[in-house]
Amino acid sequence: DARRAAKTIFDKIISKQIPATVVYEDEKCLAFRDVNPQAPTHILVIPKDRDGLTQLSKARDDQAAILGHLMLIAGRIGDKECPNGFRLVVNDGQDGCQSVFHLHIHIVGGRQMKWPPG
Repeated sequence: DARRAAKTIFDKIISKQIPATVVYEDEKCLAFRDVNPQAPTHILVIPKDRDGLTQLSKARDDQAAILGHLMLIAGRIGDKECPNGFRLVVNDGQDGCQSVFHLHIHIVGGRQMKWPPG
């Protein structure tokens, strides 16, 4: 069951067991710099309470508010960190190259992004 999914590295960051360079925090989410950045700016935004939200494709109707909050915060951080533009990315599942099964939004920027991605 996804609600009882194994703890991830993100759970350890939320509980401060693993250090992270936090750029934003509120009661619902945490944003921190990626330790393996793929662009000059690479920040992850995660829900503090995973509540089974391991993948975007697994989101429940009652999680719409937290999904909207994550997007709103990601947009604000992106605008502040990358005033010339940024990209938001959500990897989902194996073919989507998801490596941590705790939903997260990547904010990438600080350089010209290319299209199409990946």
